[in-house]
Amino acid sequence: MVPEKKRKRNQEQSSTPKSKPASKPAPESSNKRFKPSSADSKPSTKLAPAAPAPSTLKASRDEETSFPRGGASALTPLEYKEVANEALKDALFEAGGSASASAMIGGGESVQKKKKPRRNDKKGGKKGETKEKKEKGPKVEGLSYKRLVAGTLVLGCVEKINSLDIALSLSNNLTGFVPITQISDKVTKRVEAMVEDSEEEDEKSDAEDDAEKPETDDVKLEGMFKVGQYLRAYVLHSTEEVEVKGPKGEKSASKTRKRIALSVDPKLANTGLTTTDLAVGCTVQASVVSVEDHGLVMDLGFDADLKGFLSSKELGGGFSKDNVKEGQVLLCTVTGLSSNGKIVKLSADLEQKFSKKGKLAGGKASWWLNQAPSIDAFLPGTGVEVLVTNVGRQGGVVGTIMGMLDAVGDFFHVAGWDQKALEDKIKTGNKIKARITTLFPNSESKKVGFSILPHILSFTPASETDPLTALPIATIIDQAKIVGVEPTVGLFVDIGIPGVPGFVHISRISSEEKVVNLDKSIGPYKIGTIHPARVLGFNPMDGLFMLSMEKRILEQPYLRIDDIKIGDMIKGKIEKVLERGGVVINVADGISGVVEEAHLSDIKLKNPEKKFREGMEVRARVLASNPQRWKLRLTLKKTLVNSDLPIITSYNVEPGTQSVGTLVSILPHGAVVKFYAGVSAFLPVSEMSEAYIHNPAEHFRAGQSVTVHVLTVDAEEKKMRVSCKDPSTFGDAQKNALANLKPGQIVSGKISEKSHDDIIVELEDVGATGLKGVVLIGQLTDGSREKNLNTFRKFRAGQTLSELVVIDKSDARRMIHLSMKPSLVGAAKDKSLVHSFEQIHEGAVVKGYVKNTSDTGVYVSFAGGIVGLALKNALPVDKQPLPGFGYFKHQSVTGRVFAMNHEECKFLLSLKPVEESKSGASDGKSNVEARAAVNPIDGESKTVDDYQPGKLTKAKIISVQDTQINVQLADNIQGRVDVSQLFDSWTDIKDKKAPLTGFKKGAVMDVRVIGLHDARNHRFLAISHRTSSNKTPIFELTAKPSAISSGTPETLTLDKVVIGSSWLAFVNNISDECIWVNISPDIRGRIRLLDISDDVAQLKNIEKHFPIGSALKCTVVNVDAAHGKLDLSAKRTSGQKLDFDALSKGMVVPGRVTKVLDRQILVQLSDNVVGVVNLIDMADDFTQAKVSNFEKNDIVRVCILDVDKPNKRVSLSARPSRVLNSDLPVKDAEVHSIRDVKDRELRRGFVKNVSDKGLFVTLGPNVTAWVKVSDLADTFLKDWKTKFQVDQVVEGRIVAVDYPLGHIQMSLRPSAISGKIPERQSGLGDFSKGQIVTGKIKKVAEYGVFVAIDGSNVSGLCHVSQIADRKVEDISKLYAEGDPVKAKILKIDMEKRRISFGLKASYFNDPEIDSEDGGMDLDQDEDEEGDSDSESGVDLSLVRDIESGGEDDEADDDDASDISMEDAPAATTDGGLSAGGFDWTASNIFEKRERDVESDSDEEEEKGKRKKKKRRSEIKQDLTGDMVSREPQSVTDFERLVLGDPNDSKLWIQYMAFQLQLGELEKAREIAERALKTIVQKEDSERRNVWVALLNMESAYGDDETLDGTFKRAVQYNDAQDIHERMASIYIQSGKSEKADELFKVMVKKFNQVPKIWVNYADFLLSGSNRVAARELLKRALQALSRDQHRDLIIRFASLEFRTGDPERGRTLFENLIGAYNKRMDIWNVFLDMEIKHGGEGKEQADGVRALFKRVVADEKCSPKQAAAMFKKWKEFEEKMGNEKGVNEVMVRAKAYVTAKKGGAEA
Repeated sequence: MVPEKKRKRNQEQSSTPKSKPASKPAPESSNKRFKPSSADSKPSTKLAPAAPAPSTLKASRDEETSFPRGGASALTPLEYKEVANEALKDALFEAGGSASASAMIGGGESVQKKKKPRRNDKKGGKKGETKEKKEKGPKVEGLSYKRLVAGTLVLGCVEKINSLDIALSLSNNLTGFVPITQISDKVTKRVEAMVEDSEEEDEKSDAEDDAEKPETDDVKLEGMFKVGQYLRAYVLHSTEEVEVKGPKGEKSASKTRKRIALSVDPKLANTGLTTTDLAVGCTVQASVVSVEDHGLVMDLGFDADLKGFLSSKELGGGFSKDNVKEGQVLLCTVTGLSSNGKIVKLSADLEQKFSKKGKLAGGKASWWLNQAPSIDAFLPGTGVEVLVTNVGRQGGVVGTIMGMLDAVGDFFHVAGWDQKALEDKIKTGNKIKARITTLFPNSESKKVGFSILPHILSFTPASETDPLTALPIATIIDQAKIVGVEPTVGLFVDIGIPGVPGFVHISRISSEEKVVNLDKSIGPYKIGTIHPARVLGFNPMDGLFMLSMEKRILEQPYLRIDDIKIGDMIKGKIEKVLERGGVVINVADGISGVVEEAHLSDIKLKNPEKKFREGMEVRARVLASNPQRWKLRLTLKKTLVNSDLPIITSYNVEPGTQSVGTLVSILPHGAVVKFYAGVSAFLPVSEMSEAYIHNPAEHFRAGQSVTVHVLTVDAEEKKMRVSCKDPSTFGDAQKNALANLKPGQIVSGKISEKSHDDIIVELEDVGATGLKGVVLIGQLTDGSREKNLNTFRKFRAGQTLSELVVIDKSDARRMIHLSMKPSLVGAAKDKSLVHSFEQIHEGAVVKGYVKNTSDTGVYVSFAGGIVGLALKNALPVDKQPLPGFGYFKHQSVTGRVFAMNHEECKFLLSLKPVEESKSGASDGKSNVEARAAVNPIDGESKTVDDYQPGKLTKAKIISVQDTQINVQLADNIQGRVDVSQLFDSWTDIKDKKAPLTGFKKGAVMDVRVIGLHDARNHRFLAISHRTSSNKTPIFELTAKPSAISSGTPETLTLDKVVIGSSWLAFVNNISDECIWVNISPDIRGRIRLLDISDDVAQLKNIEKHFPIGSALKCTVVNVDAAHGKLDLSAKRTSGQKLDFDALSKGMVVPGRVTKVLDRQILVQLSDNVVGVVNLIDMADDFTQAKVSNFEKNDIVRVCILDVDKPNKRVSLSARPSRVLNSDLPVKDAEVHSIRDVKDRELRRGFVKNVSDKGLFVTLGPNVTAWVKVSDLADTFLKDWKTKFQVDQVVEGRIVAVDYPLGHIQMSLRPSAISGKIPERQSGLGDFSKGQIVTGKIKKVAEYGVFVAIDGSNVSGLCHVSQIADRKVEDISKLYAEGDPVKAKILKIDMEKRRISFGLKASYFNDPEIDSEDGGMDLDQDEDEEGDSDSESGVDLSLVRDIESGGEDDEADDDDASDISMEDAPAATTDGGLSAGGFDWTASNIFEKRERDVESDSDEEEEKGKRKKKKRRSEIKQDLTGDMVSREPQSVTDFERLVLGDPNDSKLWIQYMAFQLQLGELEKAREIAERALKTIVQKEDSERRNVWVALLNMESAYGDDETLDGTFKRAVQYNDAQDIHERMASIYIQSGKSEKADELFKVMVKKFNQVPKIWVNYADFLLSGSNRVAARELLKRALQALSRDQHRDLIIRFASLEFRTGDPERGRTLFENLIGAYNKRMDIWNVFLDMEIKHGGEGKEQADGVRALFKRVVADEKCSPKQAAAMFKKWKEFEEKMGNEKGVNEVMVRAKAYVTAKKGGAEA
């Protein structure tokens, strides 16, 4: 055996003495992918042995390369063995010679200086011996949750396939899960597409859904993997954080649970492999890219140029090419490489078998990898030969692969439990065949785990039959014999299955005592003893049954939910009573079931918690179970628990089965009954009771248990009908009696039941007892409603009714409707009661009753369900104007038939009075026409029966319709000739749009009988369908010349129609999506609109170009004879199928609009292809591009722009220049890419988004331009967002194009578009005090007028005292808005940006007059009268908005300021109402600081857009004149305002401020309480504003007690975190730092998972110069927050250090971040921004910034795109510094960088 120390000889040689620790890294491998681990890269701490003797092995390693060219070994096996023996001697010599040197091994453990020979006993020797064993070679270890770190590669076997993941069995009884998103890129894309379809389901048409379904609905893992399949997996993590919910469902904490997440994606599963490592016999994981004719194209996860090919003959594993899906993953072996090295030949036929001699043999995939270019090729799943160097270490085997790669096999995977000693099976120095199962990434030297178990070596199942079929989980084995003992691991037992032992972990041996150690020769668990055990599971990788000998497991009734059967009776204890109703019952350890509130009892419990208490034992029955989701539903209903009736758990149930179910829904026409396992049935209202039930809700309730009988079942459709009626009371005798009962029959019976509107009668003398009928209250007499009601009251139960007539019956529902109307009873007696259509003829007088009335007339009902219609003009004249025509339901009427439609079995009645003598129906004879032929047209036929199929006869045309000719064969015999039975060929039709125009009424034509016509269903019938009734049929005829001359034509059926055949078709009907045509009287086909014609112009008006009856020449596209479906096409190019493969860019095709959305339309091109036309591709002139120009089902011509075949997406264009003529004028050219956009050109586009940063304008499908707010107009725009909306067409000039970054900047300024510079408007600095100006009155207020100076954007206030030389009572009488005035500038305050005017006449005579009064803040809202109360002494300019970080903000009045000034800032909308010297909103002062931190990286880009905050207006007290106060100025005014708008928090807060100014603190509190009670609950923000104002007021005017009470109430009724933050802001604003600090301490405990809280606290501490506490806070924050939040948190703390703390500390934090996250360029951006903004001034600081720029562009993680942005930023910095030399240096460095990158790419 070659010791481990020998393999580390290079490290030992490079070690230095202790005083000078080595810092030189280990030499890099020749393979770039094979890099030393983190442990290897650290400075070596091991001291070199004193004067070591030279080693032969060491010399050979120095002379030979690690991986010779070609991958072959540098030594022959004999030379290798000799060298190994010499190395062993050297190792022993060095061990003795190094006794004087104190060496540090591995992790710093010291080796004892004195080396003594140690004895080896059975118990493992002394401690020192154990240490020495660990030091000499690799440690034998199996897998565990702790060792499965992220990045570990393992071999697994598919154990279970779920819908969203795969359970993968791993070594050492572990199981990992592969989510559906970690299989391959193909599968992930299909899943994402499926999610998008579900989100956009409402926005897609049915046609599009059909087109997308084949792409997304087939992501079924069951078809992509097989149980027992071997795969290589990449460990993502072995533990995960899960939320722990509190009793009310809220998140209370999180805990860590063990769950192994894996990935089988080839990109991860092949980690470490490179193209140079691919050798024959190497295993790779590959996913299917596409299925070709001879095999599969595979993706190996390498670069795009390297692909794999798997022949269809090499699939193996039970897979075939037909059922392989794209994205499917297979473990393959490399069988060869193509000559160009771009194709890897693969084989997935991995299964091998042992020959009789014990050797493995198999297909092409049976190679064993003996030599490889590098050790990176040895990944899990690879078969190798291992040179054994130690047997028995930690119970396993140690060896090497290729003499360089350590390999270990643990106790389980070298079959250590076998009765044959391990040392006898495996000899040191021998080579054994093994298969790698694990790659340990964190070992000091690269190490793999292997297995020599037969089933893993051969890639076959551990047992030929399913082990869990022989011994299912939970099976108890009475006599399990112990055959192996591992002292600290567990027991191996014989369970009776050859070759498959069982394993009992040491923790599973006893539940009564803890077993620490085991002995194979003594004790209760020695070899040969027998114990009972229970099966817990089976691990296919280890090939072991998992067992337990614990008593509690043996006695437990159930181990898992799968063992519990639906319908089982179980016993359990109530574990919890739920607040929402229901209880949780503990069934067994780890198994609980839920009883919903509806299943607690047979009656509804008002207080379930009083009946059910925790710990109570109950009996329940299992309703349903879901083992995958570990859910169990139970019932405690006694009717279900105690029922002995069979239970229904599926739809495979026999009709007549009786069972108990629960009503879950009561409907007007029935109820839904639910059984077990989610099976439900419908209970019709007619089957609820023998009695008539009008409203089921009056008799039944949801949750009620009912006993029902199954009537009908449809297992395929999952439908079932049940009945509450007792089937025993309705046997065969009753069924026969009901069948023999005829409408119109006279019966008698006894009243058995009476309800409020009907009578239930049990019929007598009808052949059986038990038949019941219903007599409605309207069927008692022929009189009025009152007479019916009086008669109804006289009847009693048990009374016999003698004369009842049957008017209708339902055999299925067992319902019989009876009538006592004398008119109907009399008609039934004389046989004149109508009960069939054949009895009716024109002129017949019939008796019936009113069924209902409508606007068209009265519907009259007769026996047998016959209904006739009496139109309005056929009613008595006196009743026609009455409501309901004067008729009521069930009223008796007599009418005369005056019109009939035999085809549709309809007739019209007249209810006008007639003579009884004319009725013709009183003779009792049937009014049936004779079957003799009257006046036959051919003069030969005698009766109807003479017209047999094939008979040639003559017919007379009586009418010509669009699709048929109606003819007479005799006066009483009619026929029809379908248009398809008139022409033999296309050329015979003269008028294609109206083929029947040549046939005239009255003409006689030759016809041949071919069948009958079913007029009711419009169907063709053979003569054999002729019924025996007296009704004269309508004959189906043909007049085709070929049929007339050749004899009886053969009947055409659908199975004789073949695809591709041509037919003559005639339009029968036109729908929105297709037209229906007939090719024969009985065969109907469909032609999609797009398949009607090649001419799109014709398709736009189908009714005009293809009217009903028109002829078409069609080709069969598809035939489905089983379902009677026929698809045709009338296009000349119908043979070409339009699918994704047939589409190409530039192709112009017709399409049908299926959906019109806000910004696009969906166009269907074929059954499987749906494309999108975006707004920008609808017209050549964007002003004409509107989705309103299109409607659903419009036919449009479109051009293919792009085809994305993998994602099944098509981009279309409807531009006329694309689809009509390319020479047509194009006003807005297409933009395909950013290269189509040139600098300084004019472009139009559609507004895509309106944001705070400006406009984003769409120029092309993937090209968007940005318009800054300052580039929207030449002048300041007030409320600019309201002037633009999405999809608005705008025109602008391109001002900047950055092709590398893909950025376009656009300007909408008129000056930029026209090229003219606007005239400069005068600003405040252009005017002086005393200057006379002209202007216009902008607004008139009570306290003055606002004057706007002509030719400028300057305006200001002229106070009321400065308007005239005398006192002005009403300003509006003097001035109106827009009046021109001459004004004198009295005062200009540049600091406050205010200007005051005077309009007095004396000012223009005396220029020396000046005034100090009447000043107005230029940024004030003109409508801000409410803040001008000078009497209060409140200077509003002193109020600081906390949210703005100390900057003054504008007032938040209803009307925004319109005082425009030069460089006037945009109005803000987040300012709050201020009064009383504090901010009523208590906005968070930290939000701006956070925004500063977040926007520092973008500051240079955003500097042109950032606006100043407006100052609050300040109106000083007028010392010289009376100032009129603004309204509202009294309590009455405020009450009127809050009454008008009670939900406006601003009014309430103003009201509070008004009371505070009057010194009424208690009234202000009362107003606040009124506001909280008045404002509706849904107005959360308004209520919160009042709470915050109340907190402000208590802080300023109240005491600590009132403030604390208000704060607690505010937290209770609002978001707790928000109120805490605002309270902290109030404390800081009011200077209560100690209070703020105490509150922050509470917040970081209460909201410790919110990073913002920690950052705000740190900002507060640093602002108070408490740096030590702020830095300690960072440590606490890192401990409290999850690791994924650490990066952003540290960035914020570092930025705070720059701004308010120590910049040097901030630099340290940023440097640490860059070291930990070296791929994140955003950290560099923030670091640079902080240095530039807060790093200080001077040359030293500028040099520091330049050094940072140099480092970032030199970083190899910096991509070219990022480098370009950095160089640009660097150049702007140098330009800002005014360093021309620095700018040139940046340009030189940028060019050098580009040159270097190009050179590297070419190399």
